[in-house]
Amino acid sequence: MNPHRNKAGGVASKRATRLPVVDSASASKARILIVDDHPVVREGFANMLKRESDFLHCGDAGTVTETFKAVETLHPDVVLLDLWLGGADGLELIKSLKSQFPDLRILVVSFSDETVYAARALRAGARGYVMKSQPSKELVAAIRTVLANELYMSPTIAQSIVSQSVGMPRGRQDDASQVLTDRELQILQMLGAGQSTRKIAEALGLSFKTVETHRDNIKHKLHLRDAVELVHYATQWIRDQHPRLSPDDLPPTPALRN
Repeated sequence: MNPHRNKAGGVASKRATRLPVVDSASASKARILIVDDHPVVREGFANMLKRESDFLHCGDAGTVTETFKAVETLHPDVVLLDLWLGGADGLELIKSLKSQFPDLRILVVSFSDETVYAARALRAGARGYVMKSQPSKELVAAIRTVLANELYMSPTIAQSIVSQSVGMPRGRQDDASQVLTDRELQILQMLGAGQSTRKIAEALGLSFKTVETHRDNIKHKLHLRDAVELVHYATQWIRDQHPRLSPDDLPPTPALRN
């Protein structure tokens, strides 16, 4: 069994990781690996990198398995990582990559709301978070910041983190992004994508009872009365957080280690 699959839910792919030709003149350039499951996005990022004389697009990956292989063989200086990678849990993928490659610098580039995911991604080991809706100059600035071994975050996220660190109110206490753990948020997303408790348990490698306990904790934290309210909340939350995605675009999350 592929150990990478167990760690981050990757599915083996027959498509080979694309490796651009590298000449000796490129040796001093910063090596950037693009990880996204949408070819058109990878192509757009690659064109952006070509405009920067000190950046080298060293390769692409579209699955978790390809990502581990590319990092191991290409030795990128920075990985541009989509948080939604073929259904894999992006936060778990970051943790797994950092566990195997502790010095790897990861910059998340995602459509997912930064107010929900940025701080979680940083805690998982990413060095920055950029929304895909931002102009390319912001992404370039973020890459340079991460290359300088600094954290990159938007002013909104920086203010939020500072506010939390000094004990200021964190906002609505029934907001999933504020009160749920990473695992609870993951289960909420899967409920919102239409998965049953049993399917969630199988996908995450948890017992049915453990998932039920997580569901109960979510209901308590979000002040929801019953399972019907929980599923309704989860479905609406998915639509609000991922307006560009339909439920069919949110595939079942593969098995993860606890």
